[in-house]
Amino acid sequence: MQTLLDLKLLTTFVRAAHSGTLSATALQVGRTQSTVTMQIQRLEDALGQTLFHRSGSGVTLTGSGERFLGYAERILKLHDEAVFAFSDRGLRGSMVFGCPEDYLIAFFPALLKSFGTIYPDVEIKVVSAPTPELHKMLRARQIDLALVSVANPDGEPDIARTEQLAWVGAKPTLDLHDFGTGIGTGIGEGAGDTTTSSGRTIPLALPASNALDHKAACDAMDAALIPYKISYASSSLTGLIAVARSGLAISVMMQKAVPNDLYILKAPLPALPKLGLKVMAGEGTQNPASAAFADHVKNMLPFL
Repeated sequence: MQTLLDLKLLTTFVRAAHSGTLSATALQVGRTQSTVTMQIQRLEDALGQTLFHRSGSGVTLTGSGERFLGYAERILKLHDEAVFAFSDRGLRGSMVFGCPEDYLIAFFPALLKSFGTIYPDVEIKVVSAPTPELHKMLRARQIDLALVSVANPDGEPDIARTEQLAWVGAKPTLDLHDFGTGIGTGIGEGAGDTTTSSGRTIPLALPASNALDHKAACDAMDAALIPYKISYASSSLTGLIAVARSGLAISVMMQKAVPNDLYILKAPLPALPKLGLKVMAGEGTQNPASAAFADHVKNMLPFL
């Protein structure tokens, strides 16, 4: 009897092959982990081959899985191209899009609404992560497309937009802040040996240490010889905003993402740089849906 391959099973297989974990695959395909396990088992039964080595840390491809991966990717690509070419209902398909949280809050609702109006049959799954993590996911082909930050954007090709970083606090000026004893233990200290006008060490609430915002803030304080301590570090923008609202520390974030109830702080704090925003695709050939969304983001982002 001829074996017929289910496209849903192929999609799950390809995602699992690139992510290396069934939990990540479940998130990407919108299924439970137990369902993902069952789908892979069904595909292995249909082919009569074991496609994955399973361990406590995840899954890796067997020799048969390595050979089948190329076929599965080509089948899915041709399927998307055929549907796009012959469907009178327009573009269809799905993708996984990665984006830092502040860009997600500031830009994604408008991008998704405008794209959905044009292509209502395209499904977009979203992963929020800092830029360094997004680069890793793109290389591992765990996501199809990402909007990433670029330091020193001047002269960098294909920058879709630049955004100013800003110091953010609960009061209009730095001197009005009463930091008290601060929060946390201070996991980092500034290199400078001068003091601010009030003689205080400034507590900072910053993104995780691998984020470009974190490095930009520390470099600016070090260059200005202003003493500081990192009292709170998190990849969650919501957490940084909460600490800034408490008045126990000041934070740094994209100016467009600053809530209305917080203040952008200026001198004596040093100037912060701009970051570039760039659309990057994963390795390999894009499917029509992700290619269309990439073009849409590049075209719309400068005007949001």
